[in-house]
Amino acid sequence: MAISLASLKKTGTARPPRIVLYGTHGIGKSTFAAQAPNPVFIQTEEGLDAVSATAFPLCQSFDDILECIGVLASESHDFQTVVLDSADWAEQLIQKRVAQDNNVKTIDAIGYGRGYKAAADYWRQLLDGFDHLRSDKNMQVILLAHSQVRRFDDPLADPYDRYQLDLHHGSASLVSEWCDIMMFANQQYSTVKSDVGFNQKVTRAVGTGNRVLYTQERPGWQAKSRWPLPDTLPLDYSKFAEALGNSMAQIVGE
Repeated sequence: MAISLASLKKTGTARPPRIVLYGTHGIGKSTFAAQAPNPVFIQTEEGLDAVSATAFPLCQSFDDILECIGVLASESHDFQTVVLDSADWAEQLIQKRVAQDNNVKTIDAIGYGRGYKAAADYWRQLLDGFDHLRSDKNMQVILLAHSQVRRFDDPLADPYDRYQLDLHHGSASLVSEWCDIMMFANQQYSTVKSDVGFNQKVTRAVGTGNRVLYTQERPGWQAKSRWPLPDTLPLDYSKFAEALGNSMAQIVGE
């Protein structure tokens, strides 16, 4: 490749984002994704019974997921968003495929971490497929996932627990690096102190009933955004899209 000053280009384009939305069970992740522009769901778990959406048949294998992506890549359609529901169940299909490749019952039977390294290669194949849909079909990508509470060894502080993707740590790293926006969905809480007598007080969490998106990294959860977003947004796609559109317009318009 010949490099010269003529090859320079200005960055900052409003391409469709690659979004990871994870959160607690039943918080409304699928409902959020169903509000996106003309979405189509690739299902790896059954969770759309209460959501009106267009979806491929339930994927029973990793190859089924790739086939769904291939159909969207090769056939003419007007879908604007592809949704994987969910990433952690897709990981189960990937691990099953790795075990089959090695003629063992589970991925853990493959020694020295080789099974999880092979799983990472399948993850890259999957993410490359979504990138193709984004580049060639101009589709937004949303990966839904469940959350887990896991210890985080902060080199600058004592270890603490926080919400993270419910994926193997190697897979979680890949997905986290790949996406443009990672948001944590949960109920909004406040804390109150109660007097329990004998000059002692306890702190209790009180739910507000509001479901929110956390867009920035905090000690309690993992999140990120390559676009400047408010720290907290309602769990509503229209509110998220408005904030993202305003942010993109400011940067691209500069």
